[in-house]
Amino acid sequence: MAFLNTVLEPPSYGWTDENGDLSKPSNGKIVKEFFLRLNVFKDKKNWLSFLSWFLVLALVPFLALFIFKYFSITGLIVAFVYSMIIMGTHGTIWHHRYCTHGAYTFSNKFWRFFTQNLTLKIIPEEIYAVSHHVHHALSDQPGDPYNAQGGFMYCFLADVNHQPIARNMGEACYKKCVNLMKHVGVTPNTYKQYQKWGTIANPYRTVVGIILNWGFWFAAFYLMGGMPLACAVFGSAGIWAVGVRTFNYEGHGKGEDKRREGIDHNREDMSINQLWPGYVAGEWHNNHHLFPKSARSGFKPHQLDLAWCYIKLLSMIGAVSSYRDSKKQFLLEYCTVKPVVGPIAEYPQTAKAALLVTES
Repeated sequence: MAFLNTVLEPPSYGWTDENGDLSKPSNGKIVKEFFLRLNVFKDKKNWLSFLSWFLVLALVPFLALFIFKYFSITGLIVAFVYSMIIMGTHGTIWHHRYCTHGAYTFSNKFWRFFTQNLTLKIIPEEIYAVSHHVHHALSDQPGDPYNAQGGFMYCFLADVNHQPIARNMGEACYKKCVNLMKHVGVTPNTYKQYQKWGTIANPYRTVVGIILNWGFWFAAFYLMGGMPLACAVFGSAGIWAVGVRTFNYEGHGKGEDKRREGIDHNREDMSINQLWPGYVAGEWHNNHHLFPKSARSGFKPHQLDLAWCYIKLLSMIGAVSSYRDSKKQFLLEYCTVKPVVGPIAEYPQTAKAALLVTES
């Protein structure tokens, strides 16, 4: 925990105020911090945050071309499916359940590479994975990089303001940080390179990887449907890249306690289960906070989990060698009627019938 308390670069306004409570800067301060930490001319260690938002801006022309030149109902459907379902589910499969939590393991490097590049590469693994460990350790507490109690902008711009790793780690701490990413396949900087660039990822390898990823997918979609299809897909990916930055604000009740009895069983933080991210991305968030290392978070019959479907399919064909599935434990702990203490005769007939049910 001490390591996770210091692994991220704190914002200029700090994690806490003078009373030790969550620091809640104004939107103006948050935006000012955002642009300061994007400035690669002032500090080249800002390169990864800059790259992340540069990629979003690079997708805007594709979106404009789709809307104003190539728009069609078919293209709109493709854009919706790709951004909301394919990109969303892939984010859960790759960034969330594998890169951060190691909820499953691949049989070999090919299947890891295949899964990593199933969609356009937009969010660097380092920005997501390291900070997400902190999010779980300090969920809804000061230091949580996307604490919903800080407000919408606090969460929306967190990838720049709160999620980059600390830049002044000693060599031992840096090795611990690299260890969080060792299974992901990102070749880490040496400690000397880290001191120069301020990141685990190397800028040259990262940029080359993105160029190859984007080049492959543009060629593939162009061959399948020409510029209309390529623009629909690339433009919609930009919409997803912006929209995903709003998720943790929504997924933690917008800073309020919106947990519901019988639906949101985890009471350690403000995470909630939501139908939309659940169905389109397999992100049943309260369930996930209960069992973060589970490769499945859709535990109940109505909780479709497309990310789990992909992981299970890969397991069936031998591409995934092992996984954790906490469904049985969830049902046992939260959906099983507990034994009644005392004579059964003391309870009304309806209660007796209820006691015969073992699972909801």
